[in-house]
Amino acid sequence: MSIPRLLPLLLAASLSCSAFGQSSATPSASPALSPEKNMPLPPAPPAPDGAELTKLLNDFLAGASRNDVAMHDRFWADDLIYTASAGRRIGKAQIMREVREEAAAPAPANKEETIFTAEDVRIQQYGNTAIVAFRLVGTTKKGEKTEVAHYLNSGTFLKRDGKWQVVNWQATKMP
Repeated sequence: MSIPRLLPLLLAASLSCSAFGQSSATPSASPALSPEKNMPLPPAPPAPDGAELTKLLNDFLAGASRNDVAMHDRFWADDLIYTASAGRRIGKAQIMREVREEAAAPAPANKEETIFTAEDVRIQQYGNTAIVAFRLVGTTKKGEKTEVAHYLNSGTFLKRDGKWQVVNWQATKMP
């Protein structure tokens, strides 16, 4: 599976946010909604490391958009459990193997480019653990055509040795 197709599954991740630790990182006319009942979610409590986590998410999405092997290595913890939107469960070793294979492969003549961003970022921090939930937007250019895919992502970040990394990731493709 190619990385442009793998990244939405890996990320199914990411990011331009500014309200750290709040219920939404981008201005919006309405609060985050619960998909079950379209009820507004309560506001997120303040996240002391919200700015750092938001920057890490944004840096990761930018890196994932260009298949940055080092950024993947920095973002995912060695003990990662990743559940992709297609129901595939993998770990960091498999992600890194696939990212490296894609980086080493010659670029196809009709290469697709996908840019990943995050909307409605919500961060809830509990000491050295943080939950980061957001809507991932993948915008893919295929020649003259542009396709946009949306995912609901959530990740569990742990701070170890002064560094935040993702230990669990869940991606759900939005209809």
